[in-house]
Amino acid sequence: MNETLPPKTCTIDRLVTKEAEVGKVLAGQKTACRRNGRYADIGETMDLQGNSFTVTKVYQQALGDLTVEDAIAEGHATIDEYRDSILSIHPGMPWLPQMKVWVHEFQKAE
Repeated sequence: MNETLPPKTCTIDRLVTKEAEVGKVLAGQKTACRRNGRYADIGETMDLQGNSFTVTKVYQQALGDLTVEDAIAEGHATIDEYRDSILSIHPGMPWLPQMKVWVHEFQKAE
């Protein structure tokens, strides 16, 4: 299932760590997380405050290909709001349309 993906660069417990982001996941407002590296395998489970979420998709995406739907899945209303949030967390980080990130999509575990 994961043979086409490169090795993980971090662990799933580091995927969603900021309190505001955890709250969005728990409220069902955030169903995806973009990172510079790969933090999870498909089928892996993330635990947040006693709730389990299963990773359903892992793939790469260029920042320039981000859609409004992607921003909403990240818990933001617009692409600009998502970009501003990311840049506030990573001061000095360039927002380059060609820059690739890893998308981790997840859902509440059954």
